[in-house]
Amino acid sequence: MTNDHTTTTGEAPRRSLGDALEVFPVVLGGNVFGWTADRDTSFEVLDRFVAGGGNAIDTADVYSAWVPGNSGGESETIIGEWLAARTRPSDLVVATKVAMWSEAPGLSPDNIARAVDGSLGRLGVDAIDLYYAHQEDPGTPIAESAAAMSALVDAGKVRYLGLSNYSPAAMREWIEVADREGLHRPVALQPRYSLVERGIEDEVLPTARELGLGVLPYSTLASGFLTGKYRSDAPRPDTPRAAGAGAYLESAHGERILRALDGISGRLKVQPGSVALAWLLAKPGITAPIASARNIAQLPLLLDAARITLDPSEIDELDRASQG
Repeated sequence: MTNDHTTTTGEAPRRSLGDALEVFPVVLGGNVFGWTADRDTSFEVLDRFVAGGGNAIDTADVYSAWVPGNSGGESETIIGEWLAARTRPSDLVVATKVAMWSEAPGLSPDNIARAVDGSLGRLGVDAIDLYYAHQEDPGTPIAESAAAMSALVDAGKVRYLGLSNYSPAAMREWIEVADREGLHRPVALQPRYSLVERGIEDEVLPTARELGLGVLPYSTLASGFLTGKYRSDAPRPDTPRAAGAGAYLESAHGERILRALDGISGRLKVQPGSVALAWLLAKPGITAPIASARNIAQLPLLLDAARITLDPSEIDELDRASQG
């Protein structure tokens, strides 16, 4: 049974990012491609996501250098091979990042110039739709990084710019430099945000809204914890993701959040993770949460979330449960 404020049918409306990008309300995270999803499975996930209405994919040059046997660039390469094997949808948005990969570290102008060409080659595209500075670089003045990133837009290699993991002060400085020097402004911010990690609500989110940045949060399902997969009374596999989820179970508000998600998802006949993403979508300033799927069985969670509208009482219930 659904209530009057909730729908899980029909076409999910796109959300605006910048003056031209229109994105599906949930962005597909590409961090699992070449890690927990091999090439063929990644192709299946990408195909089904697009068929379900999705049009935005997020990756980074560093994905997935942390996996034994990988060196980085694997996710971009798989996405590029998928694009080459398909007729690319005209509205597809592909985002990637620079700064974290040991092979292309930091945000110096020289590194940005090299890194973007590497990403363009792996993705097999003429231009990257959204290019993020993946993290702050204390060794390079923001003015230099901002000018180098803006130059990529002028060169036609990038359409729009974004910032990821930036503090309010660093966001302000970047925007001030861009406005003063006539550079292309970033249009997006990518921070960590979920029902179990709400720290950005104090300063980061208000600053992003003030500066006109669309917010596309990551780690939105908290290592799978918010899917309801991990429970205190059930054995957990010995994996890094399960260990991370276990830490949330042991927190003061972890069990409260799961109970609230269970109740709402049961009433709406959707998965708890879909409700967790819908809660993010209800927050002012949030453009679209990023979530990954390592197989096609996990995709309905993402696609359903884009078509759910929680009513105020449901949002309030989750707010109260997650205050910790």
